Amino acid sequence: MQVLFEKVNSKEEEQAVIKAVEITDEISGAIELLEGDSKSFAVSKDDKVYIIKASAVYYIESVDKKTFVYTKQGCYDCKYRLYELETLLGGYFMRCSKSMIINLKKVRTVKSQISGRIDATLLNDEVVVISRGYVKEVKRRLGI
Repeated sequence: MQVLFEKVNSKEEEQAVIKAVEITDEISGAIELLEGDSKSFAVSKDDKVYIIKASAVYYIESVDKKTFVYTKQGCYDCKYRLYELETLLGGYFMRCSKSMIINLKKVRTVKSQISGRIDATLLNDEVVVISRGYVKEVKRRLGI
């Protein structure tokens, strides 16, 4: 890929243009990096609303039609549904089961199970199960 750099005189003139055949994981990562991790969304806990950055999220789970967001600081309620968050977050976030989205940047290790599923250990030492239907795509995105 060809990379061009052009010096400009002011911050207002700064911009980045990416020309590609399709959006790949690498291009999505470059966009996230250039945007400065600007993706954030509202969550709540103990009747308080917090704005958290996408990079702080380990995984998101849906239980009994409620959505929970897990970060290093704890568990939060979220008004968004899983499919909405999947679209909003994009990049390194992907569905790993019918009821869970995982942040691939937070995966420390993976271990295959006999049943065809994968146990993914996250940076916070929590283990999440990746369902058989999502294993192939997770492996591809992790490069294994």
